[in-house]
Parts: sequence; structure tokens; C-alpha cells
Amino acid sequence: MSDNGRDHFEIPKEIPEHMRSMAQSSFDQARKAFEQFVASTQAAAGRIEERNADVRASAKDISARALTYAEKNVQVSLDYAQSLLKARDLTEIMKLHGDYVQGQMRALTEQASEMGQIISRAAMDAVKPKN
Repeated sequence: MSDNGRDHFEIPKEIPEHMRSMAQSSFDQARKAFEQFVASTQAAAGRIEERNADVRASAKDISARALTYAEKNVQVSLDYAQSLLKARDLTEIMKLHGDYVQGQMRALTEQASEMGQIISRAAMDAVKPKN
């Protein structure tokens, strides 16, 4: 290759000002985009944290209600067992059993309905946009 060819590929010793300016502008834009990304990510993380707190509170309510139902159902069952021990004959046992089954069916239906409403509200609250 001739000397003239080499001169053609020589790297300038100083970077031209317009190239520096372009590079600085690109760098500034990249920094601004990154800062906006970080701010958006932090805001989203904060919203998720708030949402998780709401979900945890709803889960706590659901658990407390389920425990209340369980305690009530166990107490009713114990009362039923106690009444069976006092029964005088098969007719009375059959009546006690019928009353118990009907009462438990009503109670379980009410409890399932209430739980369904609580869970639906919790689900709606979980997806409701925050202001």
C-alpha cells in the first residue's frame, strides 16, 4: 500500500468538537432514560409493596373468618355429641341427628356464601387501581 493510502486511514489525533458534542448528547440522553427507568421501577415497586400489604390484610381477614367458622362448627358438633349421650331412645337420636344435619347445612351454606363474598371483595381490591 502506498503512503497516500495510509494517510487515508489515519485516525485524527483529536476528536472533532461536533463528534464530542454528539457523544455528550447521546450520553446525556442515556443517563436521563436510565434515571427515568430507575424512578419508574422504584414507583412500581412501591405500588407492588402497597398492594402486597392489602393482599396480606385480606388474607389475614379470610384466615380469621375461617378459624371463627371452624371453632363454631366444632362447638356445634361437640354440643351435638353431648346431646346424643343424653338421648333416651332411637327416635330421639334420629331427631337430634336430623336437626344437627339441617343446622349444619344451613350454617355451612351461610359460611360458604360469606367466605365467597369476602374472597370476591379481596380479589376486587387486589386488582383495583390505586389513586
